[in-house]
Amino acid sequence: MSVIPDMKESFSERGMDNLGFQSQIDAEKPRKKSILVKSGCHNEGAERKHSMGTGHVNIVEASSPNSLSDSQSCWHLFCSRFRKTEVENHWEPKPWQFLCPYPFCPTYRQFARLIALLLLGILTYLILYSIFEEPVAPGGKLFTLILLTICSYLAGYLVSLIMLPGLIGMLCVGLIFQNTGIVNIDDSYSEITKNLRIAALVIILIRAGLDLDPDAMKRLKLTVLKLSLGPWTIEVITIALMMHYLVDFPWWWASLMGIVVAAVAPAVVVSCIFRLRAKGYGVVKGIPTLILAASSICDSISVAIFGIVRSIMFSDESITFLLLIGTASIFGGIFIGIVYGILIKYIPESHDPFMVPLRILLLLGGGMIALFGSEYLGYGGAGPLGCVAAAFTAIYFWTKQGWDIEDNPAATAFDIFWIMCEPVLFGVTGTQLKISELSGDIVVISFGILMVGIIVRIIATIVIGSGSGLNVKEKLFVSLSLIPKATVQAALGPVTLSLVAADSIEHTYARRLLMISLLSIILATPLGALSISLTGKWLLTKTKFPEFKRGSRKFSLRDISIKGEECSDPEEDVENFPKSNDEIKPSKI
Repeated sequence: MSVIPDMKESFSERGMDNLGFQSQIDAEKPRKKSILVKSGCHNEGAERKHSMGTGHVNIVEASSPNSLSDSQSCWHLFCSRFRKTEVENHWEPKPWQFLCPYPFCPTYRQFARLIALLLLGILTYLILYSIFEEPVAPGGKLFTLILLTICSYLAGYLVSLIMLPGLIGMLCVGLIFQNTGIVNIDDSYSEITKNLRIAALVIILIRAGLDLDPDAMKRLKLTVLKLSLGPWTIEVITIALMMHYLVDFPWWWASLMGIVVAAVAPAVVVSCIFRLRAKGYGVVKGIPTLILAASSICDSISVAIFGIVRSIMFSDESITFLLLIGTASIFGGIFIGIVYGILIKYIPESHDPFMVPLRILLLLGGGMIALFGSEYLGYGGAGPLGCVAAAFTAIYFWTKQGWDIEDNPAATAFDIFWIMCEPVLFGVTGTQLKISELSGDIVVISFGILMVGIIVRIIATIVIGSGSGLNVKEKLFVSLSLIPKATVQAALGPVTLSLVAADSIEHTYARRLLMISLLSIILATPLGALSISLTGKWLLTKTKFPEFKRGSRKFSLRDISIKGEECSDPEEDVENFPKSNDEIKPSKI
């Protein structure tokens, strides 16, 4: 049975990615889809229909209940679960249908893309080998990093198939490769890995700034500040106290541990929250935006305060002077970031044909100089906040010029940059943990400290969230959503190792800090991701219909404000979806 005629118009007008909540007002100017957005309209009973005349493929439903692709077949369901569906017409050779039946094989587009990426990888390696030769040859430093990155990416992909964050697989690859001797990332790599971590941190912080919705921040500013700074401060204090009294850490090292561990991982939170937000859960009260903003601010504060505390610990200047410099660097970094964000509003000019790549490169370059420059000058707290402030200011003005807050070229570009940086960061970080150096007692105590910190943070978030307009279920969900830890722990955990002598007591503290940082990733990341995915449908209210975003030409999930107490069937949502702007009746909350 082919797709019914009256549904074709709905698909073309609203896009296949989100039938219930996104609509295109001007059908003649379809939205340019982000290449990173996964389709949410996959029909397990769909198969491809080939046009013999044009060679194009259209999506139709399976019609043979007794065929190999019967929807009741476990093998069919398994393949359909992990196979993407092309949502647009695409060309493929005529024999492809016979040789690669749906859904047991990829589409020709997916297969050709895979071959193209493989060829690019081979060509890149050959070019590097012809230029550098020894470092790129098997056994060389660059070859080792390339091997680790590729294997980490593949492991991350496999782990993501079971609905867990891929970074868990990437971290495990680094851990296994280092401790089995497949790779040997020793002190000779310290300068390379240090720069790679800073570069990854730039991408993390810029993405955090771009994820902040200016309109939502105005509306929820007090709640966002309470839920980001309050629980973060309480968790830092809790971890620091336990590290000092249970593990005999000095106060400065205990504080550093609390700052690193208390950071939240937006990279984990975003993917889980977006799946719920696309289905309409929690959007009535702006809960997805609230969580994303709180996690981004929490990350930025952790990186900035870490830089200040580290400067105090490893400097010969007086503590009073360093505290004054640290405070001034925070406000100075924010001010410089805002000024730079305003600058790239006007440069390049908004109608310049090269405007998009220039904006992306200016934002990336500004972030790089902010972090590398602040490290060089000794003002570690200025760079991270300047990076976030610049990205937030830039996206504020770019949305005024017509860009969409959710789907814009800058956000897409930095998503791609993160795809490249993520396996490098977590793969290299995993190699820093030596299993032979682990003690059973220390591991048990560390897990206990981390669990107490998580529980205290959940309670603190619920208490601090009082008066924010959220009910008990929603506050519980917000607290569970702020559990995941990953990016900051991977980027900052190994930093102090390069600042202490190998035979000093400080080296022991640095190794312990790194170990607990990695254990926090292993414990909190899957726990947080599963908590968000499993509890979202039970703790949040589902919304039926959106209203227009002010100043936008299409619906935005951040502006849905019509309450729907019951979950509706997707087919009914499509049938009842307003056909024109006149049928949409906004309501006030």
